[in-house]
Amino acid sequence: MPAPDPAPRLLRAFLAVAEELHFTRAAARLFVAQQALSRDIRRLERELGAELFVRTTRQVSLTPDGERLLPYARRVLDAHDALAAAFSGGPARPLLVDLNSDGTTAARVLERARELAPECELMARFESGLTWAASEILAGRLDVSFGRAAGLAPGVRAGLSVQPVRYEPMALMLQASHPLAGREAIALSELSGTTVYAGAGNERTREWTDLAAQLFAAWGIELAPPVPLAVGVAEFQRVMAKAGHPVLAVVDFPPLPGAVLRPLVDPIPLSPLTLVWRKGLHHPGVDALRTASAQLGTAKGWLVPPPGAWLPEGDLSLMRNRS
Repeated sequence: MPAPDPAPRLLRAFLAVAEELHFTRAAARLFVAQQALSRDIRRLERELGAELFVRTTRQVSLTPDGERLLPYARRVLDAHDALAAAFSGGPARPLLVDLNSDGTTAARVLERARELAPECELMARFESGLTWAASEILAGRLDVSFGRAAGLAPGVRAGLSVQPVRYEPMALMLQASHPLAGREAIALSELSGTTVYAGAGNERTREWTDLAAQLFAAWGIELAPPVPLAVGVAEFQRVMAKAGHPVLAVVDFPPLPGAVLRPLVDPIPLSPLTLVWRKGLHHPGVDALRTASAQLGTAKGWLVPPPGAWLPEGDLSLMRNRS
C-alpha cells in the first residue's frame, strides 16, 4: 500500500481547523465555504485512513491521530512555503510584528531590524500580552511578538521558536501624589501589604500576571483585583487613577502624564523578554529581528542579569537555553 501523500491544500484545511477548533472560523480564515472545508477534511481523513476530529454540535476537538498529525502538517507546510518563497522572485511579504506598546525594548529591536533589512516591510502592531499574541501567531494572523515565553502553556510553546532578548528590570508606576513617588528606587520589602495591579483578569496577559503572582507571593504583596480592560493610553491612565493602585511595569515602560516610574530593588526583580515566532517560519524579517536582538543584547548587556536578581527558575532556564 503506497504511503499517503496529501496535497498541501488538505493540510492547510486541517491546520486551520486544528488551530481554530471551529469549522466556521477556519473556513473564514481560508476564504472558502464551510462545505468545501468539510469536504477537504473528509478527503484527508480518507487518504490517511484516520479520523482527525471529534465533532459535536457544541465543539470540535482533535483525536489522538489529529494530535499526531499536527506537528507533521506544520513542518510540511513550512517547507512548502519556504520553497515557494525561494523561487517567487519577488520581495518577501510584510512581516507583522507585535510590540505590545511603543517605546519599549521591543520597539528598539524593531528599529534596528529595519536598519539591517531595509528591503523588508516590518509592520508594527501594538497589542497587549504574549498569551494572546502566541495564539495569533499559531493561527497565522501574526508573525512575531515579544514577551515572557516561559509563561505560555506547554502545548502553545511547542509550536513556537524563542530567542532571549533581555532581562528587563521591573519597576512600579505610581501616581505622582503617591507617598513612594519621591523615591529614586523602591525596595520590595517596602511593598509588603501593598496592593499592586498586574493585569489580573486580562486573559491576554496571563503570562505577566503569573510572573507577578510569583513575585508578590515571595514579598507579601497583594495582587490587585481585575479592572475593566483599558484600550489606549488615555483610558489606561484613567482606569488606573480611578483604581488607585500602583502598577507593576518594566523600567522602559512608556511615561504617562501624572505618573512616575520607579525601579524596584533589593533584589531587582526581572521580567524575561523573549522574541517569539512560529516554528519553521522562514522570512528575512525574522532573521533581521534575531540579529538585531543579538546585537543590542551584546552592546547593552541585556542578557547579563544583575547579581542577586529575582527570577523564577523556569524563566532562567529558558533564557539560558533558547528553543
